[in-house]
Amino acid sequence: MSTMRILFLGDMVGRRGRTAVFEQLPGLIGNLEIDFVIVNGENAAGGFGITEAILEETLAAGADVVTTGNHVWDQKEALTFADRHSRFLRPANYPAGTPGRGVNVFEAQGGARIMVMNIMGAVFVNPALDDPFRCVEEQLKAASLGETADAIIIDFHAEITSEKQCFAHFVDGRVSAVIGTHTHVPTADHRVLEGGTAYISDAGMCGDYDSSIGMDKEEPLNRFVTKVPRGRFEAADGEATVCGVGLEIDTGTGLAKSIAPLRIGPRLDNVLPW
Repeated sequence: MSTMRILFLGDMVGRRGRTAVFEQLPGLIGNLEIDFVIVNGENAAGGFGITEAILEETLAAGADVVTTGNHVWDQKEALTFADRHSRFLRPANYPAGTPGRGVNVFEAQGGARIMVMNIMGAVFVNPALDDPFRCVEEQLKAASLGETADAIIIDFHAEITSEKQCFAHFVDGRVSAVIGTHTHVPTADHRVLEGGTAYISDAGMCGDYDSSIGMDKEEPLNRFVTKVPRGRFEAADGEATVCGVGLEIDTGTGLAKSIAPLRIGPRLDNVLPW
């Protein structure tokens, strides 16, 4: 039985987060024998959205696809470049006619077909998009493990853990992995579900953890204490930690054999998936 290794890195936040990814990713691909890399880039440009230049630099560093979420259009140029880049995904449950794409099939090292879906949750997330459960059901009607793709990975960009967990149970056995993003805090619930789908509530962020989920902590703290905004949120500028997960996928079934965390950098305990 053969397996392939997929690396998923959580939300890159600001200059520090993306620089840490660019520095670490090439070595990780080689040392861990990674076959395919997914990076969430929706906070890469100062914490708000992503530019075309940053997208291209992320791909050049070794990412095979860049996913996003609710901040996808914060940099207005994304509305223009989204259609041009097949390796750039926005949430699939945006209405028909939205620029870009939410699902695509990519080729991994060795020739395996990897389908990546970017879907956004419905609870406490702005903007409110089409129902994520109906969205993924429609996608899976047109795609199946072993036929359309050798693996199906979903970046589920959502706020609350109950929605993330229920979504994963809904697709268990039909996709290879559901990786939660958006909350920027790595969770300890990584596991393979009964049907063979790997899951984690949140992969964490690639950014400065001496912060408020990647933002310089002074202004968020001020708003909690005084309720009065005094400035803009700015991405924290300390040394970043790279966070994500490693997946081992059975190439015969497309289901997960294992999922394990990756953390490299200060302030969090460091760990590699293999």
